[in-house]
Amino acid sequence: MTSHVELLSNGLRKLELQQSETNPRSNDQGGDPQSENDPSSASASRFSRSQAREGYGFRPASGISTPLTLSSRAVEGGSPLPDPHGLGWPAKSTVSRLNETTTDRAAREKMMVSAVRTILECIGEDPNREGLLKTPERFAQAMMWMTRGYEERLADVINDAVFAEDHDEMVLVREIDFSSLCEHHLVPFTGKVAIAYIPNQLVLGLSKLARIAETFSRRLQVQERLTKQIAIAVQEAIKPRGVAVVMEATHMCMTMRGVQKPGSITVTSCMLGCFRTQQKTREEFLTLIKR
Repeated sequence: MTSHVELLSNGLRKLELQQSETNPRSNDQGGDPQSENDPSSASASRFSRSQAREGYGFRPASGISTPLTLSSRAVEGGSPLPDPHGLGWPAKSTVSRLNETTTDRAAREKMMVSAVRTILECIGEDPNREGLLKTPERFAQAMMWMTRGYEERLADVINDAVFAEDHDEMVLVREIDFSSLCEHHLVPFTGKVAIAYIPNQLVLGLSKLARIAETFSRRLQVQERLTKQIAIAVQEAIKPRGVAVVMEATHMCMTMRGVQKPGSITVTSCMLGCFRTQQKTREEFLTLIKR
């Protein structure tokens, strides 16, 4: 991961220089995350923690969504994450799948079985021969499993694993394996993701970082969107001072078809809060994931 991270670090440094030219700001703390901590009001801190727990930030009852350091396009109409069903970026039919009965699921799989039989016939195969006789059913069940993220609510994924702690240094979980399906060709892309955040009175159970990544990877995806969804979900869950996500993946649509370049690796990142605005915090993260 070293060479890719170095390239990413150089690119982010250039971006920061460009931003500082157009919007200069003082940064006397040199990227120290503690500089953002305002110890003014204990009651305000308790209120902030209670708000973060309420609905895990995905749909607060107060209607106040978490402010994010994102472009205006990403936050039109409020935070890009909250939705009435707690799914986070639901697709057109996601809600129906979330609420379907056993009968509805059987009907859904039956439609998929029929479609797969048609595909087998279209490529010149015989869906009735022994080796393919059960393939449509197997494919339907496998596809439902590989896209089970459409059935998971983020509040259920986190499951009360939000804890009040005064820890104000970086929390990093790296080398998290993930697998997803490219939405363009429905073939897999696999790799590893590193997730870090600087707490703001609240910490998240470590396994929940991996579970958030798993939830969004088990949907039809592009790597760029998947990276950002993981970062924003962590931001919404505990409202930390900053979140950083770096993802490395190999795409089968590049290795087994089309350009056919085995060994090519795609690296994407999403930096929010102090990871985006403070160079030293960002460099600490990039150094840690190289080790």
